[in-house]
Amino acid sequence: MNAVLETLDPTQVRERFHAARTAGKRARDAAHSLGVSEGAALAAHVGEHGYRLKVQALQGPWVELLKGLEACGPVMALTRNESTVHEKTGVYQNVSANGGMGLALGEAIDLRLFFTQWHAGFAVTELANDPANPPVLSLQFYDAHGDAVHKVFTRDATDLAAFQALMDQHTANKVAYVFSTRPAPKPARPDADIDAQGLVAAWGAMTDTHQFFGLLRKFDVQREQALALVEGQFTSRLALSSVRHVLYEASLEGTPIMVFVGNPGCIQIHSGSVKRVEPMVSPSSQWINVLDADFNLHLREDMVASAWAVEKPTEDGIVTSIEVFDREGELMAMFFGVRKPGVPELQAWRDLVAGVPRLA
Repeated sequence: MNAVLETLDPTQVRERFHAARTAGKRARDAAHSLGVSEGAALAAHVGEHGYRLKVQALQGPWVELLKGLEACGPVMALTRNESTVHEKTGVYQNVSANGGMGLALGEAIDLRLFFTQWHAGFAVTELANDPANPPVLSLQFYDAHGDAVHKVFTRDATDLAAFQALMDQHTANKVAYVFSTRPAPKPARPDADIDAQGLVAAWGAMTDTHQFFGLLRKFDVQREQALALVEGQFTSRLALSSVRHVLYEASLEGTPIMVFVGNPGCIQIHSGSVKRVEPMVSPSSQWINVLDADFNLHLREDMVASAWAVEKPTEDGIVTSIEVFDREGELMAMFFGVRKPGVPELQAWRDLVAGVPRLA
């Protein structure tokens, strides 16, 4: 995607990005309409210019920057992938890292961080169309291909002085981030080349849900492919409307759920109730949304290509999830019942999953 930058200099990027934003496009869509990644569009705005989007390059260590957010008070954390956006408002707490892996374990903001994927960071100030309105302030982090891995936005209750001090502390005036074109995804191995019997046996021997990632690596199998290979034993196919069903039922019954949305650099988790669930249809897309005070979810229902009910054995009994994939086989979102280690899964969640329509 970034190859177009060979013919678009930063001045052209800024001009055309400004026009796309003024026309109402979201930042990511505005960048893609130019043929560049969102990260590359931001990089073109670093330095002095007359456009509304003001950008400063940041430098890590990223874990230290995220630790500094606690002093800023409530902010909004945003993590997304191609089809789904997850937004949580709260305070960054208990941020830590061990090598390239990190955690944020706050009451509201719950993150799994994969810092090896964090290539670039920017402090972004976007002035409003109406000068009477305040600017939008954010910290934004991107992978090497210019796709956002995580963003942090100020809110009314944010300590703006602390937020500005944090940006100043991590400003990198001499850093110029460059992004590369994303390579084609690795194709899945043929089913016939995979030890399906071994996969079933290893699946049945799991004692913790986190062992699932090692299982995928051991058998060199892609996630959705694994679900299909154990179908009828540990998984079943669900109707494509399953996300809508789950959210509506959880809202009506008051069943607390966990909602995971991620990308290669970050997984963001909501744990608790959902209340206001609303669909939205436009000429080009169909969304199902959660619009609660401290949690927003926006998922493109028209991009759902498959949905699965998944059972994983653990020391605490079976843990059940719903996993939703797009046409490229990418995981859009996962849903669980709220639970703590050492505690069996909620029966209300199992009943809810059992009521989701299956595909014949």
